[in-house]
Amino acid sequence: MDLLTGTYDCKVDAKGRLMMPAPLKKQLSSILEDGFVLRRSVFQKCLELYPMAEWQRLMLKMNKLNRFKKKNNDFIRRFTAGVKIVEIDANGRLLIPKDLTVFANISKEIVVASAINIVEIWDKDLYEQAIDDAADDFADLAEEVMGQDDEDYGIS
Repeated sequence: MDLLTGTYDCKVDAKGRLMMPAPLKKQLSSILEDGFVLRRSVFQKCLELYPMAEWQRLMLKMNKLNRFKKKNNDFIRRFTAGVKIVEIDANGRLLIPKDLTVFANISKEIVVASAINIVEIWDKDLYEQAIDDAADDFADLAEEVMGQDDEDYGIS
């Protein structure tokens, strides 16, 4: 799978179905049949949509954790809480389960945003607030995360 690109304003219908934006659906076309995993984000009130292959890679890493350490078991349990396997139907819709809709405060207006190899699904107001909240610190964050001189960590 190629890396995903794009941020899209969308709507969710009364049944919790999201019509996947055509450009994003096109990017995911080669893996649509494999299915997806939808989960709660760790850091934000949004949802994360993992292509099945990405999810399986992540689970293989987590499977290496020593399960005889309580903190590892606690982490795995919390990380996988509410995880759902979902599909994009023939009409290009994704059904967002009710418990995940409630977690992410998803109403009618949402934002679907690529995040490298996964897709984030946000309530539109919460997304705009998160972007606004990070705006003041973004220059410092960008320098800290991406501005290192080491080729393995910096962009340039």
